[in-house]
Amino acid sequence: MTTTIDRPGRYGPYGGSFIPETLAPAVAALDDAYRAAQGDQAFWDELNALHQSFSGRPTPLTHARRMSDQLGGAQIYLKREDLAHTGAHKINNALGQGLLARRMGKTRIIAETGAGQHGVATAAVCAMLGMQCIVYMGTEDMERQKPNVFRMRLMGAEVRGVSTGSRTLKDAVNEAMRDWVSNPESYYLLGSALGPHPYPAMVRDFQSVIGRESRAQMLETVGRLPDVVVACVGGGSNAIGMFHGFLADEQVDLRGVEAGGRSAALGEHAARFSGGRPGVFQGTRTYVLQDEDGQIALTHSISAGLDYAAVGPEHAKLHDDERAFYTSASDEQALAAFQALSQLEGILPALESAHAIAEAMRLAPTMRRDQIILVNLSGRGDKDIFTIAGVLGVDV
Repeated sequence: MTTTIDRPGRYGPYGGSFIPETLAPAVAALDDAYRAAQGDQAFWDELNALHQSFSGRPTPLTHARRMSDQLGGAQIYLKREDLAHTGAHKINNALGQGLLARRMGKTRIIAETGAGQHGVATAAVCAMLGMQCIVYMGTEDMERQKPNVFRMRLMGAEVRGVSTGSRTLKDAVNEAMRDWVSNPESYYLLGSALGPHPYPAMVRDFQSVIGRESRAQMLETVGRLPDVVVACVGGGSNAIGMFHGFLADEQVDLRGVEAGGRSAALGEHAARFSGGRPGVFQGTRTYVLQDEDGQIALTHSISAGLDYAAVGPEHAKLHDDERAFYTSASDEQALAAFQALSQLEGILPALESAHAIAEAMRLAPTMRRDQIILVNLSGRGDKDIFTIAGVLGVDV
């Protein structure tokens, strides 16, 4: 597997494990367990079997023909992670870590969630494996993602609202980590490719099934690789999973799309590469949105899953190496992309994924009709209908 890791836990100057001493034994035990699982073919065989029988892999490719024709440029293909069980790519990582937790003898699972998709995936895996599930979620996110809160509770998870700070994803992560410090016998099922080592590498490995499938499907169904691969980037799990399938293919342009929010002013967006700088946040060194004094800045995005102040450390390395390029889409552009894909293709994308669609819509007219853009459609938009209805002023 191609990787940009320089040594365990480091991606050039990024990554690491910046944790309190009280958490060090739990993180070390996790690292040991994952390294052992990596070398155990039975672990991967069981995960692959569950991908097929439980989460519905492989997910298909869809040629967005009407959108491509309307834009008049490159052909747009969608990797349909929205069709995976629970509605997003998050199930890939939740399954892998759920099996690892069971391997470690854990029965109490802690998770954090922003848009709710990781929480739903974790709740589903815990129900299937017979484990206790506690999900921390900012109360702001709970309000705008009510369907996912209900889905988690239906599957037996306890959803704990977090009302401190901005009441969004970063605050949910803080509370989950506090829980882990207090209950080291628990397993913290982190949802994105960030946090202390080994989480960034482990989550990437579990999500890299997206890129492997996509590359094989492009060669099989289209006969060649895409010219551009696009994915939205919050913490960065769906993007790093997709990108890893194409890292060795230097002719393939990799594009990550952050949340441009309402404006370029600090606190009005979540675009770390255009508005942030390197720093340490929640266990890792990476690009972070912060003020002049180094205090973590407030963020904003119409999509709860992109509303986060930092980005995964491997993305920071790919950015500095110029192997991947990162741009942003505003709330308005993401909403327009959501409506366009819904009306042209009959597919409701998650608002997170709509940021990637917005970038594809911008790029396609600048490219030839025989060129290809592959978009990771990381999740479906059912969860976002109340947010979108509110923005549009529609009663539902």
